Amino acid sequence: MNPLAEELNKIIQNANPNVYAMMSQKGKELYFPKGILSQGAEAKEKAFKYDATIGIATENGVPMHFPSIISYINLRPDESISYASSFGLPELRKTWQQLIYSKNPSLSKKEISLPVVTNAITHGISVTAEMWLDQDDAILIPDKNWGNYNLIFTVLHGVRIKQFSLFSDSGGFNLQSFKQCLNDETVQRKKIAVLLNFPNNPTGYTPTKSEGEAIVQSLIEIAERGKNVLAITDDAYFGLFYDPDSMNESLFSSLASAHPNIMAIKLDGATKENYVWGLRVGFISYGTSLGGNHRTFYEALEKKTAGAVRGTISNSSHLSQSIVLGSLNSKNYNQEKEEKFDIMKARAKKVKEVLSNTKYDNTWYLYPFNSGYFMCLRLKTVNAEKLRLHLLEKYGVGVISIGETDVRVAFSCVEVKDIPDLFEILYKGVKDLENL
Repeated sequence: MNPLAEELNKIIQNANPNVYAMMSQKGKELYFPKGILSQGAEAKEKAFKYDATIGIATENGVPMHFPSIISYINLRPDESISYASSFGLPELRKTWQQLIYSKNPSLSKKEISLPVVTNAITHGISVTAEMWLDQDDAILIPDKNWGNYNLIFTVLHGVRIKQFSLFSDSGGFNLQSFKQCLNDETVQRKKIAVLLNFPNNPTGYTPTKSEGEAIVQSLIEIAERGKNVLAITDDAYFGLFYDPDSMNESLFSSLASAHPNIMAIKLDGATKENYVWGLRVGFISYGTSLGGNHRTFYEALEKKTAGAVRGTISNSSHLSQSIVLGSLNSKNYNQEKEEKFDIMKARAKKVKEVLSNTKYDNTWYLYPFNSGYFMCLRLKTVNAEKLRLHLLEKYGVGVISIGETDVRVAFSCVEVKDIPDLFEILYKGVKDLENL
């Protein structure tokens, strides 16, 4: 094992041996190389005459560039086309951490890591799997989930997925199924990994505050039995909460220092929250219960995470990070965020209003939703994929089919005025198929 990895491992072990035990073999072997990167950093700070270290071309003291490219960018070349650190831009990391604290007030007295920048949450999930999960480890996710989890965890990393029922028969989070799945898995293993995605894709559901407390308590109970709990929160749609009864903080806030046997990992980003999907700016943050020097421990985890970034994509886009940072620092940021939230909330409200019509009762069941971009219907009489194709071919309407019965509708991309027509077309499509 590389001495740099051993040094980081020793820091993590000394601060919390349970966290070290939870890391994958690759995670234990990860490190951030000193070599060219550290020498280049030293040169950037001290080489006042010539800096001949970094692998970019310069001209007249700035990164060499084509005018035809820079003409499209309203930023200096050194803010856009040069390399960024594998950790991410330092100011962006600090700014995002401050935002995490401001959006999650119950974190205020807890120490968490500085976020490490990833190429959006998809990359963050893959880095997390690399660092924390070995082949044949198991991860618990709800049965209503983002299809890409299977590709990332199972296909790319060989991790086994175990599913629990997201909804109970009476509606709301199925705590009984969640606890049963937890208990079943912990009988067989010392470490249990859980991924919780709220607002949920595809259903748009966020647990109520009391449901959130029960989820956290369930994980604490497992930790108190001596099991190690890797609690991953996929907060891609964080902040888009439309119901006052739902959680308005990330579960990460409650899990970050809940127990020494719980390692909380927060995956979030500007991608969905700030409507910059193609910029691909995400973050990984860590939180756990520690004694002693929090900063040294978290720096060790940050270095391993940056090592995983370095070993895959080198670094996230400097241009994208600079654009996001500029927006976060804009005097209009809060106003812009509120304006877009109001639009999204109005669309969700309209969907609920339209689907309250009793004429739809025999056609589909509306899964609970109160947040995010999406909502789901469970069809009662026709096949979801057949309906999807029929809607495309006859009405020019696109929705997503999930399994035999479920249809996901992204109200995020439908204007309020068009929502009644959209669901009327879905209704007509079902009736068409029923009459075949």
